[in-house]
Formats: sequence, C-alpha cells, structure tokens
Amino acid sequence: MIARVQYDLTAADLQVILAMVRGGTLAEAAQRSGSDPSTVFRALQRLEKRTGQRLFQRTRSGYLPTETAGELARHAEHIEAELEAARAAAAGATAQVSGRVRLTTTDSVMRGLILPCLPALAAQHPLLQLDLRASNELLSLSKRDADLALRVTPRPPGHLVGRPLGKIRFVVCGLRTGGRKKVPPDQLDWIAPDEAMPEHPSVRWRHRHFPRLVPRYLVDGIVGVVDAIKTGLGAGIVPVFMLDAEPQLKALSPPLEGCESSLWLLAHPESRHLRRIAALYHHLGEAIRLPAD
Repeated sequence: MIARVQYDLTAADLQVILAMVRGGTLAEAAQRSGSDPSTVFRALQRLEKRTGQRLFQRTRSGYLPTETAGELARHAEHIEAELEAARAAAAGATAQVSGRVRLTTTDSVMRGLILPCLPALAAQHPLLQLDLRASNELLSLSKRDADLALRVTPRPPGHLVGRPLGKIRFVVCGLRTGGRKKVPPDQLDWIAPDEAMPEHPSVRWRHRHFPRLVPRYLVDGIVGVVDAIKTGLGAGIVPVFMLDAEPQLKALSPPLEGCESSLWLLAHPESRHLRRIAALYHHLGEAIRLPAD
C-alpha cells in the first residue's frame, strides 16, 4: 500500500474552514468569505479529500465542525489576528479604523446606553461600520454570530474576555403626569415581560414580592414595557438608566432591593485586539456610564 502524501494546508484553506465554522452554513460562509455557496462547497470537498478527514458533519440545521476543524479554525484565528496586526503596522498609527463590527445586546441596553454614545464614535471613526443586533436571545461570540456583546448577567461565560461596566438597577415606573394620586404597585395595571424572559430580575422580583399579581399586559422585552408605559397603559419595572433616555417616565419607587444585575462588555479573546473591534470595545467601555445608587 502506498502511503498517502501529506497535504500541506494553505492560508486559503484555513480561511474556508474558519468561514464555515463561523457561518455554519454554505450561504453564510460564502458571505463571510466574499464568495458563493457552490465555490465554498467545492473547496470544502477538495479539502476533505486531500486531508483524508471529515471536517464538518452535515445536519439539517447546517454544518457542525469536527474536532479537527475546530482546531484548524483556532490556528486560522491566530493567523487572522497576526495579519490584522501586520496591516495596522504597515499602514501606520495614523491610518483610520475601518471595517464592520457586529454588536449584540438587549433591546433596553441598545436604546438607553448604546445608541446615545454612537454619534461620538462615528465622528471619531468615520469608516467604521456597525451591525447592531438588539435581541433578548443571546447570540454566540464563540460561533462568531457577533464580534462584541453587552450582556446583562451576574457572571459572563468563562471562555470570553471582557470588563464589567457596572450594576443595572431597576425601579417601578409609570407615565409622568401632573397631579396623579399615588397608587400601591399591586393596584396598578401591570406591564411585564412575557414568559420568554422568566429569569429577568424584574420578573423574579415581582414573583417574590407580589406572587399573586397578574400582569394585565405582557410584552416581548423591556423596551416593550417602556413603550407601553409611555402610552399610559400602566406601570412596570424598567432599568434606572432608561429614565435619562425616556423623559416621559416617572419613577414610582426607589431602586428595588434585590432587583439588579451586572452589565458586561464581552469579546472573544482571539479577536478583541483586531483594530475595528478594539475601537468599538474601547469606546463603549469609556462612554457607557450607569447611574450610581
């Protein structure tokens, strides 16, 4: 039997593998690599034939990387980072930051904290492009669904790197109207997140302090609570930082005891130092300021 000649992987091969690991589908990998799905498919077939190994498991939901593909993708990330650093060095320190950064967070953090600080970022880095995703479903940094995340969590995943930006505290809020009689919270029409957010601090606080209270209105997020309050539908629990962004809101309580969480700015350790990601990471870390107690 003639031994198989070992195939020497190229940088282009690693780019294909990295795009597939991050994208999970041929279409997404093609978009990330600036190609088309058929080209990515043929390149993947050639790679598996030449290496004599299965790199991805085909499933109905997409392509799942094998252990080998995952290891190769980590090497590809190191090369990507070094190449980015080399380009920055060649361009010089005065070169403008450019490229697209994907940021994911919750709807309330997007509206109340991120959007207000973006005009200054745009002025400082006019070539930087942002893909902003506001969702209560957490996108994966490990799978590169996003480059950066601002997550409201007591503790972030251990495989990510980041910095805490402070405590998020909550208050009961209603619509700011003149001469309104003070009403006990359990006698108000209550607006609350729906069953998709059972672990939200406001939901846990309400269950603990008013276990028999049944919200009249259920919405799909904290921004939904804010918008419903602004129309005069009732009261609800919102983050203290939303009071600055929404002057129509009025706090009906002090910050609620035992109703809080932490805000973390998170990135993948292999990509945080890429210039476009580092620029946004630094800006958000410096610009976002949570209200003190």
